[in-house]
Amino acid sequence: MNRPQTRAEPDKLPVTILTGFLGSGKTTLLNRILKEHHGQKIAVIENEFGETGIDNEILLQERDEQIIEMNNGCICCTVRGDLVRILGSLSEKRKAGTFNFDRVVIETTGLADPAPVAQTFFVEEAIERDYRIDAILTVVDAKHAPQQLDAHHEAQEQVGFADRILLSKTDLVSEPEAAALEARLKKMNPRAPVKRVHFGQTGIADILDIKGFDLNAILAIEPQFLQDVSHEHDDDVGSFVYREKRAFELGKLEQFFSMLIKTHGTKLLRYKGVLNIRGNPRRTIFQGVHMLFSAEDGAPWGENEDRESVMVFIGIKLPQKIFEEGLAMCVKGAKPAPAPGLPVGRK
Repeated sequence: MNRPQTRAEPDKLPVTILTGFLGSGKTTLLNRILKEHHGQKIAVIENEFGETGIDNEILLQERDEQIIEMNNGCICCTVRGDLVRILGSLSEKRKAGTFNFDRVVIETTGLADPAPVAQTFFVEEAIERDYRIDAILTVVDAKHAPQQLDAHHEAQEQVGFADRILLSKTDLVSEPEAAALEARLKKMNPRAPVKRVHFGQTGIADILDIKGFDLNAILAIEPQFLQDVSHEHDDDVGSFVYREKRAFELGKLEQFFSMLIKTHGTKLLRYKGVLNIRGNPRRTIFQGVHMLFSAEDGAPWGENEDRESVMVFIGIKLPQKIFEEGLAMCVKGAKPAPAPGLPVGRK
């Protein structure tokens, strides 16, 4: 068995594991890290639960970084072997001088259990030799966390394994609600400082080189940590991707999403995408969690670029066919979209 990692080892590359439940604000925080002038080159490993990634598009509108996507599976189980392969490849390129980087940030899918991810850095000999975990950062959504912590084991694990907890969206709740959630988080994990953040704005010293990971503390939480950790997701949670090459009509799309959120908002754990809106020369980036939805302009479309809308929906027993039929009616010339939840043509 590998020896416990109890202190920083300067010859190893530091790794930050960025976790948090669906829609908590991980990508917003990652953008904050990438935009900061800290003088370090970062290799980013992105994990998406669905078959395609959207976050890379959101990140690239801010800054061009070395971003590696891991799609169609969760980093803590089905594609964990890919993580080992990617980390090994990065290390080889760095040693060969073909790619220079100073640290790695791993953004897990919102459904990831951080334990198997962290375990990778102790049970895989080549990875343990070249990398060390600097910290596990967990972003917690103040608006939805009380419900998520009650309903999802993964949300509890993300808090329990955190070295730092960053509380987002506190502007969407009252001060007593925020204080009550902070007290709950501190009770769940007394060793992790809790700090409020607004749109990922926090000092870089709170994020990088904090040397917060303590294997002994983790072993106290989960004595079997260095042994095999199996993990399965709730079968009720699924995802699907919708693609459309025709331009959307903004009015029709807004009407459909309004009805969709009203009908299925409680079961929509996360939805996001890149949209081609008729008459808009720029991409539209949209994101949502349950009943909260936002959209903003992204990077401009290239002059000869094929414009395609790509959306990812993650939720509990979502009626995929109804979503697809409704979205297909939001393009030019189509009839108005039906209310989600009702068969097409029913009034």
